[in-house]
Amino acid sequence: MCSPNATASSGHEEEQQLSTETSQTADTDLLSTILKSLDDDKAENIVSIGLAGKTSIADHMVVASGRSQRHVGAVADHLLRNLKDGGFGSAKVEGLPSCDWVLIDAGDVIVHIFRPEVREFYNIEKMWSADVPMEPVAAHA
Repeated sequence: MCSPNATASSGHEEEQQLSTETSQTADTDLLSTILKSLDDDKAENIVSIGLAGKTSIADHMVVASGRSQRHVGAVADHLLRNLKDGGFGSAKVEGLPSCDWVLIDAGDVIVHIFRPEVREFYNIEKMWSADVPMEPVAAHA
């Protein structure tokens, strides 16, 4: 027979596992909603970068381009509306007035929508795609 503590512990582990699975499903749904919205609005060169293990700010980063300032603004506006309609709440947004580079913080997914020239200049996907060293590098004396 199981002891009462073993049963309670097992129940707690099952709750944690269920919570983790629910969180992963929510992350997948969020990322899918973002990618679908960008694709539906004809964003260009859409790249999704996994950030797990690289930073604690988010699990994914999505980088996309719009053809013009107007296109960048429209893509960002539609994405914000789709996130809200999808039950993901109100995302934080920066850069909408100029629409050269719009950053949308949807929690576990960060989205950057650029005009092509601005994207090429900053090249953030190259920076975040680089592998993180497993061990710290010691400074030379």
